Parts: sequence; structure tokens; C-alpha cells
Amino acid sequence: MFAEMRLAASIPTGSDILHHISALPSASRETAMTAIRAVETRAMARQVAQPGLQPLMAYLDARGVPKAILTRNFDEPVAHLLAKFLAGSVFDPIVTRAFEPPKPAPHGLWHIAERWGLGQGRGAARGLIMVGDSLDDMTAGYRAGAATVLLVNEVNAHLAEHEHTDLCISRLDELVEVLERGFVGRVERDEERDDVRERAEGVLREGRGET
Repeated sequence: MFAEMRLAASIPTGSDILHHISALPSASRETAMTAIRAVETRAMARQVAQPGLQPLMAYLDARGVPKAILTRNFDEPVAHLLAKFLAGSVFDPIVTRAFEPPKPAPHGLWHIAERWGLGQGRGAARGLIMVGDSLDDMTAGYRAGAATVLLVNEVNAHLAEHEHTDLCISRLDELVEVLERGFVGRVERDEERDDVRERAEGVLREGRGET
């Protein structure tokens, strides 16, 4: 929705949307944020679950694995997501755009680690896995000291080789196997590159109907 947001709020390409809005005069800032919320609210009607979401949630819930949400979205679309697709699954804390500074800053992940009793700063975040589909997600995880997993698709496949990406999955429930066998991330990055590339290329082939 980023292109639609930029158009609605007259934000130039290349500028961070939230940073641009925060730098505006007060009246203009509220007008721009209202336009962004309208885009996000319309998107709720089109919202669909990522493949593999329910099996992954069932696995995590059965084992009591804590879960949190870190998003640059505002509260209403997050509440809609939880009610429509994640009823019965507990996420705590839920960190929205009201939290400062937002992704790609690491502070939201540090807040989650502290809330879970893991301590403070990069050392605490080593106990976290950041799963996302954007550079903001991967960079926030990398800066925080967490492991990072890219949910790869045709749009973001170029991030598979990014230095901030530890591992790629093409469906959310692939994370179950990752957790079962043990997460291998940045420490053995060179050994993972072939697997990362293969996953990304596989997603692209599927999208083109070549498999």
C-alpha cells in the first residue's frame, strides 16, 4: 500500500512515510496521517491470511511460545487482523506506530525483549526471531541483535541476499521446521546463502507458474 499512501499524503518517493509526516507542521501532519489511516482502513476489507498462518499459530500456541507484533500500522487494522485470523492466539506486547522510534529502529524489539523478561538491549534480543517481509523488518531485527526471517515473495525476493536477512521462508508454516531443527542464522551465513537463494528463486518460479 506504500504507493497509495504516498499519493494520498503527497509524500515523495524515497522518503520514509512516517518520518516525512512527523516532520510536517502540526496541521499538515494530522491531515497526512488521516489520509494514511484511510488507506489502511480500506485495505482491511481486502486483508487475507498469509499461507501457513494457522498451522504456525497452532504450533506456537501448543508449545507456549510467546508472540508479539511489531508494526508501523495503527491500532484498528491490527485489531481487525487479530479478530479475523488470530482469535485465541495471544500476542503481547502489540507495538504499533504509536511507539517511537518505529522500525527500522531496533527499539521496538528491545521493548519486546524487556517485556518478556529477557533483559535489555542487543544481548536480550538474541533470544528473539523477527519474521517479516520488508527491509524495515529485517533491518530492525538486525540492529536489535535478533535473528531475522524473511517471508519471501516476488516483490521482496531481492532481500534474500541482503546482509540483514538470516533466513528465508516462502510460507509461514515453514518456520515450524526451522524451529524443530534449530535456527541457524548469521553465525553460519556463508553456508546458508545457497539455501536462501534457492528458496527465493523457488518462490519466483511458482509465481510465474513454472513449477
